[in-house]
Amino acid sequence: MIYTTRKRLLSVFSLVLTSLFVSAPALMAQDSGGGGKDMNALEKWVLSGGWPMILIALAIIGLLALSVFNFINLTKPKFCPDDLKAALLDHMMNCRVRSAIELAASHPSYLGRMLAYSLPNIDATKPEDLGRDGVEDAVADFTINESRKNMVWINYIALIAQAAPMLGLFGTVYGMVNAFGVLSATGAAEPAQLAGDIQIALLTTFWGLLTAIPSLVAYFYFKNRLNNLVAEAHHTSEELINASIQTVNQDAYLAKIPEGIAV
Repeated sequence: MIYTTRKRLLSVFSLVLTSLFVSAPALMAQDSGGGGKDMNALEKWVLSGGWPMILIALAIIGLLALSVFNFINLTKPKFCPDDLKAALLDHMMNCRVRSAIELAASHPSYLGRMLAYSLPNIDATKPEDLGRDGVEDAVADFTINESRKNMVWINYIALIAQAAPMLGLFGTVYGMVNAFGVLSATGAAEPAQLAGDIQIALLTTFWGLLTAIPSLVAYFYFKNRLNNLVAEAHHTSEELINASIQTVNQDAYLAKIPEGIAV
């Protein structure tokens, strides 16, 4: 499972990197029409940032790859598919727990793997709750392990959000060191001599912040998305257990209803 996830992420990263390399010549190309304007914009906002921009570009590529990967990975069909939920509910309402376990074990979704791990803890000798506590403990154990695996790829986005401003600050310090180096060598430099280094300082800061802000938004978005999908899977597991308990104790439930009230 981990190997497949890493292989999938590597494929997404390679796709994003290839797309950028393929599109780069088109962005830098000049023609007799409006190509020069594109090149001037690229130089002004990217290339003038110097070699520190390479580090920020790698952070941007990582952010794009991780975002695409999480968009693909954090979906309802991969966590709590409706068809599996309906089939499991039918089994549990008829107390076919073994069939439910077999069906869950054959499904690669989060819900399927969670129920295949937790449903064997159902205890038929406790008809009042079917050993609900044991099932819920198993669900909690499964969630801790699986959430840690999924959060790894979301935490990398948080890492980019924290590192990008630092990379921008590194470029700022690099540019200012060069600018003061020119001042110390010439004594009284012309503004044009300092403009290049100051531009490096400002551009790297700009791109560092421009990378960090979307990274922060993406981190909380994917984190909340994961939490919502996991919560839906937990709600489904409770619904399934309640369905079996109610079926087993149907006579007791009916006995509590006063005569004359329709069921």
